[in-house]
Amino acid sequence: MGQAAKVLQLFRTLHRTRQQVFKNDPRALEAARIKINEEFKSNKSETSPKKIEELMKIGSDVELLLRTSVIQGIHTDHNTLKLVPSSKTKTKNTSKSLLISNVK
Repeated sequence: MGQAAKVLQLFRTLHRTRQQVFKNDPRALEAARIKINEEFKSNKSETSPKKIEELMKIGSDVELLLRTSVIQGIHTDHNTLKLVPSSKTKTKNTSKSLLISNVK
């Protein structure tokens, strides 16, 4: 697979991960979409294979971090936040959600 194809594959993977991690959160979905697009656009003219590999590594690390570390929080009432980890989030009790009260 050529380098351009790998870059495109990473771009698509980041957007798929964004859609899974931030589902039901339109603001986070849009912010992540904009950030991903900006980062790829700002490096569009990069020609150095070494620099491109470095950027690909950063992008892959970001995708892994999003997939394994982000926990979605849902306001259930005025002072309560329900944390809902995904099945891929690295926690000891990923099948359970957690309620946090007195959120300010």
